[in-house]
Amino acid sequence: MSTAAAGSAAGFKAPGTVLADLLPASRARDIALVVGGAVLTGLAAQLSIPVHGSPVPVTGQTFAALLVGTSLGARRGFASLALYAAAGVAGLPWFSEGASGWSMPSFGYILGMVVAATMVGALARRGGDRTVLRTAGVMVLGSAAIYAVGVPYLAASAHLSASQAVSLGLRPYLLGDALKSILAMALLPAAWRLTR
Repeated sequence: MSTAAAGSAAGFKAPGTVLADLLPASRARDIALVVGGAVLTGLAAQLSIPVHGSPVPVTGQTFAALLVGTSLGARRGFASLALYAAAGVAGLPWFSEGASGWSMPSFGYILGMVVAATMVGALARRGGDRTVLRTAGVMVLGSAAIYAVGVPYLAASAHLSASQAVSLGLRPYLLGDALKSILAMALLPAAWRLTR
């Protein structure tokens, strides 16, 4: 029995497949997924809790961005988060706390989400969202990508030292990121099990 046949018999989808690929393929599907991912991220951004002393609130948008990337794959994940960022820069008030534009200190995190969605989408195509442990690793790497762009942008835009930027733009969010990762670890492998 071939590897592909064995995988099919076991109920697994072939490597290189992301959750969105399970829908019938069409250009209309891809457009709807890209727009839907951007809208989901915009809605999740409105779940916002201010953090005392920091210009960066805790939001649901980072979780949404990582979920969109893993579900849609790198190409559509990039397009979805790029659309989210571009529409917000153009004036659509769907960044956290109803903000728009690019001049806010937290805009670097939005750019980081575009990078992260692309990266986790590529990892999902390699099976990174199929098991709890793999999903945990993908979420950690995606979060790291967001911070790798967001924290330096915060430091530059708010005129902070590197240590100040880490204190204000990284440390207060680690617990929340861990909880989001746990949620993703439950959701994504479960979604694959349901497709069997």
